[in-house]
Amino acid sequence: MKIQVLGSGCATCKNLYEITKKAVNEMKLETEVEYVTGNEGTQKIIELGAMSSPVLIVNGYIAMTGFTPDGEAIKEKIKKTLEIK
Repeated sequence: MKIQVLGSGCATCKNLYEITKKAVNEMKLETEVEYVTGNEGTQKIIELGAMSSPVLIVNGYIAMTGFTPDGEAIKEKIKKTLEIK
């Protein structure tokens, strides 16, 4: 499993990364959350066709765009994206 937070490196992107790490830990998922920022993060967002940032990616699929401080909502987005397989 691969989970990434893509963003420009702003405070909002960093906040989503921290909340996502906590959510993944609480879900007891055996994966690390990768934080891709700066030009690389922005380029990946463009390649995926996302219209806003930050972007939460689970196994190559967009799980969420934008920001929420709600860890439970992030857990639900991760779960739903894992069901896409």
